[in-house]
Order: sequence, then structure tokens, then C-alpha cells
Amino acid sequence: MEMPLYAGFFTFMRMKSMSAKIYRPAKTAMQSGKAKTHLWVLEFDASEPRKIDPMMGYTSSGDMLQQVKLTFETLELAEAYAQRSGIDYRVIQPKDANRQSLSYTDNFRFNRIQPWTH
Repeated sequence: MEMPLYAGFFTFMRMKSMSAKIYRPAKTAMQSGKAKTHLWVLEFDASEPRKIDPMMGYTSSGDMLQQVKLTFETLELAEAYAQRSGIDYRVIQPKDANRQSLSYTDNFRFNRIQPWTH
């Protein structure tokens, strides 16, 4: 079964051997909320190294796919898209954070492990 070729950018994407990673982003350290951590992201790997411009010192690359990040509601949707588009992919499973329940009153318990100091 031959896959249909699309005009423009998608034809260019199919001609290159593409690889990508699928992951669920971690919570940012700057905020306590969990916004945007439930989505799965498909991010393309670099196909060519970045170059430093000798005159200005800018870092540049001719790889346009490094700028593309696709988001999906579920892992299955992201994998289905990658398979349908002929993209080699790898899945990076999220690591669950170990949350300890802490209480302010635990600082003043009598059976505290460490002695209370000022």
C-alpha cells in the first residue's frame, strides 16, 4: 500500500528520514500548577548539526523540523500519527513525582527525628 504524497512541506518531510521523540512534558519548576502536562508532544530530532555564524556568532540550522512540536491528547494518537506519516519514533515515558505530605505542625512534634533549632 503506497502512502499518498502531499504537496509542499509534507512532501519534503517524507523525503527525509525522520526520527522523533514522543513525551509528556514535566511540570515547570517556576509554577506549582500542572498546566500543559497532560498533553503528549511529538518533537523531531535534529537531522543536521547547528552551525555558528562566524561574523555575528548566531547559532543557526537549515533543519526546519526542529521548530515543529505537535501536541496530542493521548499517547495512542501521537503514535498513530507517527506511524501514518512514516516517522521513526521513540516514546519517553513520564516519571511520576514522589510527593511527601508535609505539615507545619510536624516541625513541633515531641518525637521529632532531628532536634528543633532556631
